[in-house]
Amino acid sequence: MSAGTLPQSPADGRGPAPASASTSSLAKRPSSRAGSDPGPGSGTRADDGRIGLRANLRHIGALARRNMLQIKQDPESMFDAVFMPIVFVLLFVYVFGGAIAGKGNNDAYVNYVVPGLMAMMGMNIAMGVGTGINDDFKKGVMDRFRTMPIARSSVLIAKIVVEIGRMLIATAILLGMGFLLGLQIHTSVLGLFGAIGLSMVFGASLMWIFILLGLTMKTAQAVQGMAMIVLMPLQFGSSIFAPPTTMPGWLQAFTDYNPLSALADSSRALINGGPLAHSVWMTLGWSVAITAVMAPLAVAKFRKKT
Repeated sequence: MSAGTLPQSPADGRGPAPASASTSSLAKRPSSRAGSDPGPGSGTRADDGRIGLRANLRHIGALARRNMLQIKQDPESMFDAVFMPIVFVLLFVYVFGGAIAGKGNNDAYVNYVVPGLMAMMGMNIAMGVGTGINDDFKKGVMDRFRTMPIARSSVLIAKIVVEIGRMLIATAILLGMGFLLGLQIHTSVLGLFGAIGLSMVFGASLMWIFILLGLTMKTAQAVQGMAMIVLMPLQFGSSIFAPPTTMPGWLQAFTDYNPLSALADSSRALINGGPLAHSVWMTLGWSVAITAVMAPLAVAKFRKKT
């Protein structure tokens, strides 16, 4: 065969068969699917269908950014985190301060109630996760997530990450108002940061409860109504606003096992000083127990709905 001439097909002499050329080309090309290992940093699924840790973290970051952009487009959604701390501090200090601490002793009550309000603030902010999840289902956002190759848990964790950020903003405003009204740190700055961190841990555990409510209830209004049924007894049957020693015996027993009382007492001890170990361990124990029970239930419910 001379150079520059095409090989003749043995069948009709019209050139090489396209199928044979394509077959030889594919034979030399390594398979990108069968037996391939995506590696820990890949965004694709492994052979067993699981998503790598780094890819999962990347998905959480992308979804958290999406949730933050929603807040940017709807600034009114931050009103509860910005104005609720201001209203609560002014209301409880000047309405209950004189009755509980005595007239003219509002400064002393500030150091009592502000650490307690840190516990209450986390619980109220956590309620927004449930209504947000419920609203996303109503708008069809979850239908889009269903078609994407992402872990179902990353959608829920991204919600919690953004709500923790809102909780930090609300806590900062709450403490700022407290300092303006006379709040003093009798321990150290580390104690203050410890109280904030403990509030964030407990608040994050509560979010799993409200996520489950958001996935179970049919409307956002139903989520809010059920949340208030849970919130009111826990908040007012605790040591947040007043010492339990003035309460009836049956209510004191409830207060002793109320996780909000444990968190409020922990925050006071970290800011004002006093016995610390028991209340801290109680708060951490409640946080772990709530997360261990509610997180799997919420993820399972989410997978069932999507």
